Amino acid sequence: MYGIILAGGSGSRLWPLSRELYPKQLLNIISDRSLLQSTYERMANCMPKENIISITNTKHASNVKMQIGELTEKPVILSEPVAKNTAPAIALAVKYITQTTGKDPVILVVPSDHLIKDNEKFLSTVKKGEKLAEEGYIVTFGIQPDYPETGYGYINTSEPLETGYKVKEFVEKPDLKTAEKYLAAGTYFWNSGIFMFKASVMMKEIEKYAPDIFKIEEAVDFTKTNDIPFVEFDKMPSISIDYAIMEKSDKIALLKLESDWNDLGSWQSIYDVSNKDENNNVFVGHVIDEGSKNSFVYASSKLVTTIGLEDTIIVETEDAVLACKKDRAQDVKKIFETLKKQNDNTHLVHKTVFRPWGFYTVIAQGNGFQTKIIHVNPGQKLSLQSHNHRSEHWVILNGTAKVILEGKELVLSPGHSVDIPVKAIHSLQNPYQEDVEVIEVQKGDLLQEEDIIRYEDMYGRV
Repeated sequence: MYGIILAGGSGSRLWPLSRELYPKQLLNIISDRSLLQSTYERMANCMPKENIISITNTKHASNVKMQIGELTEKPVILSEPVAKNTAPAIALAVKYITQTTGKDPVILVVPSDHLIKDNEKFLSTVKKGEKLAEEGYIVTFGIQPDYPETGYGYINTSEPLETGYKVKEFVEKPDLKTAEKYLAAGTYFWNSGIFMFKASVMMKEIEKYAPDIFKIEEAVDFTKTNDIPFVEFDKMPSISIDYAIMEKSDKIALLKLESDWNDLGSWQSIYDVSNKDENNNVFVGHVIDEGSKNSFVYASSKLVTTIGLEDTIIVETEDAVLACKKDRAQDVKKIFETLKKQNDNTHLVHKTVFRPWGFYTVIAQGNGFQTKIIHVNPGQKLSLQSHNHRSEHWVILNGTAKVILEGKELVLSPGHSVDIPVKAIHSLQNPYQEDVEVIEVQKGDLLQEEDIIRYEDMYGRV
């Protein structure tokens, strides 16, 4: 068996903790592992690690590679040059598997941002699904609904199979009255977004129902490179696998997922799966409360104090605070979209940004300047790079830093500083055992991450 982890997405309903450049699948929300890492470990129970492929967007690729790289020596990451939804992503990942292995295996496709705690029951369901997939079905894993959820798509089933059901129809997220009808009917399941199929079966259905995707997918040759050409990929329609294939094919079967499942799609769902105190509150971080009930408070960087709240969500990050009623948690996406339209970077990135080599935190910014704290982990280094629009001034705060500047090597201790002129080729490195912290002051007319020209990079970002 082979596996595909869909590791794109923006996680907009978990703003402000989830951002476009660091979405929810990369976050440690429930445990000390990110949702992506937990998904990878669950997949590794079902198949060899070398058979697991993660496909993500270019802007998330380095973080996905870093996180998966903590779990396996040779992570396989495919990077889409532009987001085109799940149908093109699945088609290309299937093409990669068949073209690089010469096989026609059963493939399990999973999102990277679901919470599943009972891995044994998940494995049991996968084994049953493998049998259906070998028989030529495209298997979708359905969740038995226990309340009228309006935030999920539903799948209606018809006659039973030996280990599942034939699928009658896929339906969109319903209003409450419709969801109540679905629940009463007993034939509807929540759509988990988990699929299983033989590679050849899926590709035949793509050729039949989504020829534009099949045609362009045929133009990609993974025997030569793992790179996906922008010009070819940009021609693909942006469409989900549900719309492109699942709603049209007559080969769809549903298997009830035996394990627990939560897509953690909103702060309400995070509240639902979290341990609660005697007043049904969930407090994370430095929170002091007096008399609140049924509320969720998440403090990431500051003390948050609350008094007499009921059915309320508060989420604090370094640069934003969300406060809403629990039953309006789905509307957080509207705030995210408003910030995006206003070109407010609060939707895009945190003040603290994680990189393969460590992280940086923006501590001050204004017209023509920006100040960061850069943290470089032991044995790591930033790429050899230059900037066309900014100069930089580095002051070493902690540790010993190795600086490459225009071919010269400098070793700097705490209190030492160095100037990096515009267009100078440079690198900040930490070949030692202690963490390195540097304060960086940028000056220039364009202070964005896009103003980086890389010449060498140990993380493959050149």
